[in-house]
Amino acid sequence: MLRIAVQSKGRLFEDTMALLSEAGIKVSSSKRTLLVQSSNFPVEVLYLRDDDIPQSVATGVADVGIVGHNEFAERAEDADIVRPLGFSKCRLSLAIPKAVDYPGLSWFAGKKIATSYPGILKNYLKQNGVEADIHVITGSVEIAPGIGLADAIFDIVSSGSTLVSNNLKEVEVVMQSEALLIGHKGLSEEKRAILDELLFRIEAVKSAEDKKYVLMNVPTDKVADVVAVLPGAKSPTVMPLAQEGWSSVHTVLDEKCFWHIITRLKELGAQGILVLPVEKMIL
Repeated sequence: MLRIAVQSKGRLFEDTMALLSEAGIKVSSSKRTLLVQSSNFPVEVLYLRDDDIPQSVATGVADVGIVGHNEFAERAEDADIVRPLGFSKCRLSLAIPKAVDYPGLSWFAGKKIATSYPGILKNYLKQNGVEADIHVITGSVEIAPGIGLADAIFDIVSSGSTLVSNNLKEVEVVMQSEALLIGHKGLSEEKRAILDELLFRIEAVKSAEDKKYVLMNVPTDKVADVVAVLPGAKSPTVMPLAQEGWSSVHTVLDEKCFWHIITRLKELGAQGILVLPVEKMIL
């Protein structure tokens, strides 16, 4: 049984549970239960605060965990980064009052900066030769300048709307963050095997993102032309139809080029185009 530590609430919780569901792993998301076992896969989920996950994995309380890169970097625990997961993306940035002129990083010298990430901020300022007063707070960091508690803030930024609503502007991006799958350094062979199967499923899910499965009927004498414009991952599948002179073509297309390709296929005579989302792709 592999124990995986997961944030107990918030956007990262929702994205993590969605990933497990897409990977075919059934887990109850009851907020009143600390430890829940999957009904169809050898994992159990341990629900924790996000800032407790790195330590739980480093000490072996959990075998693996899903946590933001920002929290993992701040806690500096001795655990392995197994895989970035590509969701719950944000950044850690320095922000100052909108009305203040900003000449560069030297502006922060001697200033009081409010943050929930003192470790990351301290390292960044030291690397850039800036000495500032770091004021550690939790909760609504963005209100600190407005109430006179600090001159600036260092905090998570996603859309930037929270900064705008508090009359702040982002002036320095210190690090980019996303969800990470982290692992305990001393996993047994049995748990490593379960982790490998979990990674296989995650890879399949991630490979299917933003892709469409396309089926179409094409005049047989146009198949070569159609295949030439298909940028599929591999050679498309072509099968003859019962009606003489027609073939069925199956392929996978990236969503970013989907409509351009579909228009070209119609110009080449493709008919009966059926488009399906790629829920799972086995590599």
